[in-house]
Amino acid sequence: MRTRNELILSDLIALKAAEQPHRDVLTFEHFSLDGGATPDEVRTYADLWRRGNRLATRLAALGLGRGERFALVMRNHPEFVEAMVAASLLGAVFVPIDPRTPASRLAFMLHDSACRGVITADYALAEVLAARTAAPSVQWLLAIDSGEPGLAAVAGAEGVEDIATALATDGPEVEAADVQLDDPIQIIYTSGTTGDPKGIVGDHRRLGSTPYVAQLFAYQADERPYTGLSFTHNNAQTTALLPALKFGYRAVISRRFTKSRLWDIARRYGCTSFAVLGGMATAIYSEPARADDGDNPVRLIICSGMPAVLWRAFEQRYGVQLFEIYGASDGGGMACNPPGHGPVGSFGKPVFGVQMKVLDDDGNECSPGVIGEICCRPGDGSAARVEYHNNPEASQRKIVAGWNRSGDMGHRDAEGWLYYDYRKGGGIRRNGDFINPAVVERVVAEHPQVDDVYIYGVPAASGATGERDLVAAVVPVDAARFDAATVFAHCRAALEANAVPSWLQVLAEIPKTASEKPQERLLLQDFCAGGAHLVAAA
Repeated sequence: MRTRNELILSDLIALKAAEQPHRDVLTFEHFSLDGGATPDEVRTYADLWRRGNRLATRLAALGLGRGERFALVMRNHPEFVEAMVAASLLGAVFVPIDPRTPASRLAFMLHDSACRGVITADYALAEVLAARTAAPSVQWLLAIDSGEPGLAAVAGAEGVEDIATALATDGPEVEAADVQLDDPIQIIYTSGTTGDPKGIVGDHRRLGSTPYVAQLFAYQADERPYTGLSFTHNNAQTTALLPALKFGYRAVISRRFTKSRLWDIARRYGCTSFAVLGGMATAIYSEPARADDGDNPVRLIICSGMPAVLWRAFEQRYGVQLFEIYGASDGGGMACNPPGHGPVGSFGKPVFGVQMKVLDDDGNECSPGVIGEICCRPGDGSAARVEYHNNPEASQRKIVAGWNRSGDMGHRDAEGWLYYDYRKGGGIRRNGDFINPAVVERVVAEHPQVDDVYIYGVPAASGATGERDLVAAVVPVDAARFDAATVFAHCRAALEANAVPSWLQVLAEIPKTASEKPQERLLLQDFCAGGAHLVAAA
């Protein structure tokens, strides 16, 4: 038997189960689901080790071997983490996929990664079954009953095994595979906004090293991180799940993000930190102000894309500090702006061991204030590396002259602080001016009839090359009483004429990725299809 290595997840859980078996390291809260009517699902280290072994035993019996892949298509459930432990024990690779993924896209990922099986939940089962017909490598399906209303029991579905049976069946511990740190453990797919998703391969070394980012965030011994972001995205793994497993921080986890109950959850469970991405901050801030907004145990919010126009107001309203970060799953490096260090609006400077520059199309460094592409490479000047599963051509294109070209456009100031401006090809230019969507979103979000908003651009009706008209995709608080005219009037009163949206796209829900990023591609498709829900400015 090999010596256990804490960088390997199953070894870590085995060691922790021996040292602190009863440590309640993960709490999957039910308060946001039903007000606490059903008990929270709590997992100790001993639970994770025992249930991870049981699941590994069943997966091995189904034929899953070392280096083979299976998909995890579910929200944040304990079984997600237990499947991660099982994968590590077997030397297998788990492929986390957003459960909202439609069947056609899901089929591509399952086929591209040659998954042998899928572990899913009742609410995603229909799409998984539809996708399976186009993914011949899939040989088995395991599913959980989520307990959410209106869903049929998975035990009655043809060709689907209830995972509860495997998790209730005791047996001997699995002999851990002799994995190496460079062996793959996870494949996370990109959102695929410009084409088919690409699978980013992560090895045991990377997964096992991720928890140490807690030191960068200055997590305290009694830290209680919270996340409602999906485990299928790196952020939730990085800021909550993996640091909790490594350091015993007693994380609190929601199945999905909820802006309306966010602060109530923090108060109920004593959460001290959480992460927000992009437009989540605007959505949170748009909630009606309460007298007790600042009365909460949260000290730190780790944010990526906090709008500069909200920064100080957000800190003051909720009594928190903001820690801005920048990073990318596919080797885009990492930069940070800790509280009190850099200017508002900057995502910071590169962390130790990373070089980051703003380069033009010819690979020359841009002068301060000039927008270029954010690029990175290792701190020693060696060439950056990225591995996309089954796609060596994309892996090679990503690296140019040794630099990882992120596709993000930004600039630096005279002191070297870095700023994100827009996604390459996605800037919103109107009448010669670049419009800051965050400013527009904040104004629209402040209207009392608007519950959620996302700003994007469509080709200008004028036909001017490169110009865009602004669309505000909005979710009304009450669709029956929504008055678009008052929203346009509100925007005209608060914004310059160029920044006033040309259209309101009134929706029941804004489609989003696992990282809560609005899916502009789907919004654009809906816009082009036309309909009464599109309201033009008068």
